[in-house]
Amino acid sequence: MSEAIVITSDSACDLSADIVDKYNVKIIPLHVSIGDKDYKDCVNLMPDDIYGIYDKTGLLPKTSATNVLEYVEFFKQFTAKGCSVIHISLSSQVSCVYQNATLAASELSNVYVLDSLNLSTGIGLLVIKACEMRDRGLTAPDIVKNLEKLIPCVNTSFVVDSLEFLHKGGRCSSITVVGANILHIKPCIEVLEGNMRLVKKYRGKLKNAIYNYVQERLKTTTDIDYSRIFITHSGVDGDIIEMVKNIIKENFIFKEILVTRAGCAVTSHCGPNTLGILFVKDIKDN
Repeated sequence: MSEAIVITSDSACDLSADIVDKYNVKIIPLHVSIGDKDYKDCVNLMPDDIYGIYDKTGLLPKTSATNVLEYVEFFKQFTAKGCSVIHISLSSQVSCVYQNATLAASELSNVYVLDSLNLSTGIGLLVIKACEMRDRGLTAPDIVKNLEKLIPCVNTSFVVDSLEFLHKGGRCSSITVVGANILHIKPCIEVLEGNMRLVKKYRGKLKNAIYNYVQERLKTTTDIDYSRIFITHSGVDGDIIEMVKNIIKENFIFKEILVTRAGCAVTSHCGPNTLGILFVKDIKDN
């Protein structure tokens, strides 16, 4: 009888309900606090709620880690049935959820916790790869070993329309915000070694900035795994999303183009009209 393996992640992976159902992924929500109220990401607080609350109150949400006890209870529902669990966590560089999940796993048997060193569907790409390996019959240790090789190969980046949310969250100065607004700068943020880094600045209207970003990002990256690409956004006009899909379809050979809406974690940091393309490179599955 083959080993029963459950693939889990936190809600920061930004996988849509359809993808979660298709691959039978189990998700534990992050906590999101606004003022003195505590919510669960995409359970009783949705991304668009964040914009409404911010417009009315000026309050930005703060994401907080799922605690150790919550992870123990989450994992236990699977280990109690004799399953092994592979949990792919939000980057340890931006949250302590990895540490909490690891502490919880130490109290149980057959729970493997991986630090994705990523966020959003950068985590989601690893989750899907894990599910595909599970479905091919690989053991939990072999899946973990392969995932560890894949982690540095995930390419995650976003173009941000405005620095307002990043500024409010303490991630950039007022002077930087004023300069970006005056010069119509759209920053490109990349996830490098688990942290968000400003790597490039595009000038002009959002649609033009995203057009140039997508073309440049894909044409200058070598050894791409063309099995799938995510277009992940925090609420962008449909015509821009269609433009990005068409660029990818007409110029590249991805087998699957997946469009997903970013959850509360990315939304609360980057704000509206953020869009990224996320994919994997240099993949050689065993």
